[in-house]
Amino acid sequence: MPCRVFSATLPDGNRPPSDREGTVAKKYRVTLTAEERAALEAMISRGKADARKLAHARILPRADEADGAPACTDEEVASATETSTRTVERVRRRFVEEGLDSALMPKPTKRIYARALDGAQEAHLIALACSAPPDGKKRWTLRLLAERVVDLGHAEAVSHETVRRTLQETS
Repeated sequence: MPCRVFSATLPDGNRPPSDREGTVAKKYRVTLTAEERAALEAMISRGKADARKLAHARILPRADEADGAPACTDEEVASATETSTRTVERVRRRFVEEGLDSALMPKPTKRIYARALDGAQEAHLIALACSAPPDGKKRWTLRLLAERVVDLGHAEAVSHETVRRTLQETS
């Protein structure tokens, strides 16, 4: 996994700073142990994991700054792994702060969703679903049930997906 470093001469004849001098120092430096590196390489070669987990597993060995490791810049790692530099930064930070397992897994969401229907509204929906369908219809559809719950005043607004989830939970 070597990183390619190209050398160039500027128009004024000077050479750019060599070997990363003049670059911003990284706040989070990844140094993998031999066991961690072997585990990552095994995971990558097997290829049997979530896509995001594999992408993060490909980032860490390239960002490794241990002795003999490639120690690529974030831009080089992002280019080689076809991810953004921001993703590389996040994976490095999570590895240093929280460890290998946390760096490989997506961060769990902290968002809490309010329930669309309370218990009484769910009971009305279930009773409606068990009743006879409207005239001219053979059966209740999810959209018909959602529309009827709103028409009857049991809820202000209900999507057909909420109806589906509610009926699925109760069956």
